Amino acid sequence: MRKKTFRLVISCPDRVGIVAAVSEFLNERQGSIIEASHHTDLEQKWFFMRHDIDAESLNIDVDTFRTEFAPIAEKFDMSWYVKDSEDRPKVILLATKESHCLNDIMHRWHTGELNCEIVGVIANHEDLRSMVEWYKIPYYCIPVPKEDKMPAFQEIEACIDQSGADTIVLARYMQIFPEYLCEKYRYKVINIHHSFLPSFIGAKPYHQAAVRGVKLIGATCHYVTADLDAGPIIEQDVIRVRHSHAAEDMVRLGKDIEKLVLSRGLRYHLEDRVLVHGNKTVVFAE
Repeated sequence: MRKKTFRLVISCPDRVGIVAAVSEFLNERQGSIIEASHHTDLEQKWFFMRHDIDAESLNIDVDTFRTEFAPIAEKFDMSWYVKDSEDRPKVILLATKESHCLNDIMHRWHTGELNCEIVGVIANHEDLRSMVEWYKIPYYCIPVPKEDKMPAFQEIEACIDQSGADTIVLARYMQIFPEYLCEKYRYKVINIHHSFLPSFIGAKPYHQAAVRGVKLIGATCHYVTADLDAGPIIEQDVIRVRHSHAAEDMVRLGKDIEKLVLSRGLRYHLEDRVLVHGNKTVVFAE
């Protein structure tokens, strides 16, 4: 059973006294820090912090925390938030026909590994319906015709908004999000790219890798932006391949690494371990 925490996340210009001010604030309220992470970008002179605080140790609730911490945040010009860990994020998944990433996320959610509520799956084909509905998750099939995609994306937008989802996962969804949705859901849309970016952008990266004779293949989990496959990177990993591996072998090996990287990146996002600054991220991994 997870311990209830208040999760404090801060990003601000670096200056002397930030850690001291936060520590004094928590000490005055008997706050016990379970996990603490700090990082300073020396080039940008920017400070990042993430604290998991034992909620039971505090003598205030999360709303009072927000009110009483606000003057400190204003003093240091912080971008910040505090969350109750029991407020589970709502996630909606988008998929096409491939099932490995989608099934892996649903299984990890089903077993309690991912602390979220999956509110639905949107797909542009019917192929995955039976698998999704086995998990008792709503399935919405919204075809995306090549000749005019905008009505479909408007329907997808309405479905996302009605679901109340605050995180959108493209689990090998083989459609490009329009720019207006990238902006509307900025840093809320997570994608898995079946390549170790920035190499082999676009279609069939494993076939490109086989032709190139690479020795490592990988996958990249990133936030979606209007620039294709160029959003802030959350997580990456690689696996070694040999000269004897054909493109089909690389696809098989790639699927394993894709689902691991996507689930790991999603978990970091759900646990507020990812702080975006410019087109880069600071990830306070476990």
